[in-house]
Amino acid sequence: MTLPSPEEPPFDPRPLHVRIAADLRDEVMNGELAPGARLPSTILLKARFDASSATIQKALGLLKDEGLVVGRAGSAVTVREHRQRTIRPAASLALAAADEPYPWLADAAGPGAHAVSTFVEVREVAPPADVATALGLQEGDLAVLRQQVMRIDGEPAELVRSYYPSEIARGTALAEARKIKGGTPALLAGLGFPPRLGVDRVSARVPTQEEYRALGLPGDLPVLRTLRTVFSDDRRPVEVTVMVKSGHLYELRYEFPPS
Repeated sequence: MTLPSPEEPPFDPRPLHVRIAADLRDEVMNGELAPGARLPSTILLKARFDASSATIQKALGLLKDEGLVVGRAGSAVTVREHRQRTIRPAASLALAAADEPYPWLADAAGPGAHAVSTFVEVREVAPPADVATALGLQEGDLAVLRQQVMRIDGEPAELVRSYYPSEIARGTALAEARKIKGGTPALLAGLGFPPRLGVDRVSARVPTQEEYRALGLPGDLPVLRTLRTVFSDDRRPVEVTVMVKSGHLYELRYEFPPS
């Protein structure tokens, strides 16, 4: 009996310039094309991808719009410096010293960059279903929402929505429309709810309209969405934060010992 041969992989239906941009984007993100490096010339890219000059330029145009490369038509195109950033989620739970920036902001920006968190709003809301479940809320329970946009060197980098049980947040700085000196970990600790454990759920997805506008996203690229639950003593959930950032500009770094 003759076994059936494996099926051929499905054809990639995306336009050629989109496929070329995807391959070059991967090389930028995995470091094969390092920050400051020149991309291969149009002649070399034409031969590699069996594409016309116009198609190559359209592909490079996508990468320019995404902020990954710089250069004008007819000149060398190079990978932008400091475009890929590594986020260490554990830094967000560290307490800030007096008059020092939040540790996670400084860590995210890296050397030579300036990070700032812009406060957007605070209000009491019925949280999304996954947030309500993570906080252990019952149907109809409200939470205090604090929304901010993190910017690095003036560019929007992350949309941050933090939710707190109303019974904890009411009457505290968490419910006030201003930044919290030292950050929320320090405030929660002062309220008797010291952060003991953070649990992240990370997914990649298509951005919502609000996320698309807030982050100034280009094209149809996905975002990284992190839903973080912070637990205090007795594993009580005291904060749930939804963080959304451009999927093509950031990576998350987790460190853990082998089990």
